[in-house]
Amino acid sequence: MNMKKYLLFIIAAVAMTACTKVEDPFVDRVASPVLLVFDNTIGDGGGLTTEPTVTSKITAAVSMSVRIYELDKTNMLAKPNGIDSLPVQSLALKLTTRTGTTVADFTTDAKGKAILSKAWADFGVAAPKAGTTVSLTLSGKYKDQAFSKLLRLQGVN
Repeated sequence: MNMKKYLLFIIAAVAMTACTKVEDPFVDRVASPVLLVFDNTIGDGGGLTTEPTVTSKITAAVSMSVRIYELDKTNMLAKPNGIDSLPVQSLALKLTTRTGTTVADFTTDAKGKAILSKAWADFGVAAPKAGTTVSLTLSGKYKDQAFSKLLRLQGVN
């Protein structure tokens, strides 16, 4: 009889712990209200990775562009329509280094594209070499929801 009580106790304890919701203590995230697609990225065709690497020639000013879309999921289940990507116009963006230094403030155009052209010195790099990287954060606010995207800038020949 003691063995049955012991097994019943173990089963009850496992059932109670399996039902409790545990919050993730390491990641406090909210889904971004927009999709960011970078030009000149290495590998994935648009910077859709967690931390895309944008390339720019070391012999000229840094040239960087990003297209920003709102994903309209109204027709998500409609086979021919699906999810629609709507360009986000006149969206104010801030590009900073990971140390918090502002590199640029810029805005998307009517097609949802924002283009940046800055000297390497504005990124804190006096004499860029092939392979030079700078860790950056692109931030903005859309429909009262702030978002940030980590990225890297890498110099190429």
